Amino acid sequence: MPAFAGPGPRVQIEARLRDYLGADRVLWLRNGIAGDDTHGHIDDLARFTDAESVVIVSEPDPSDANHEPLLENFQLLMRSPLRVRTLPMPAPLVFDGQRLPASYANFYIANHTVLVPVFNDPSDRVALNTLAECFPERRVIGINCVELVWGLGTLHCMTQQQPR
Repeated sequence: MPAFAGPGPRVQIEARLRDYLGADRVLWLRNGIAGDDTHGHIDDLARFTDAESVVIVSEPDPSDANHEPLLENFQLLMRSPLRVRTLPMPAPLVFDGQRLPASYANFYIANHTVLVPVFNDPSDRVALNTLAECFPERRVIGINCVELVWGLGTLHCMTQQQPR
């Protein structure tokens, strides 16, 4: 018999989110991006852009380590009642032999602005344009995060915003 016979961790987490935040449903994604030392922080994978819409990172290259896990997460979200848009992934960034968790989903939302990590990559412009469409009332600004991601995170990871 297991040492703990109560509800599993997901059930407990969902109950807390309901009780403390008023969540009426929880959507669970699977794996995180390559290089993420947390094994799947949501701020590198998918982010709400309003109450009914979410952006999720996508990797079209089947030879990239991120392709399959991100496709699986996308398919899970597509079964939800949310509007789903994709953000590209930048080309892999590697530092000291380690792939870094570079992701456009690690943006920071402020009252009138959205700060977006950019990586000197052709996909920077696609990500900025997509997020500008998602946040038409906010100014979307790219912040070069090539060096910041050496610390295994970027803008959202290093902040705890509370826009009004």
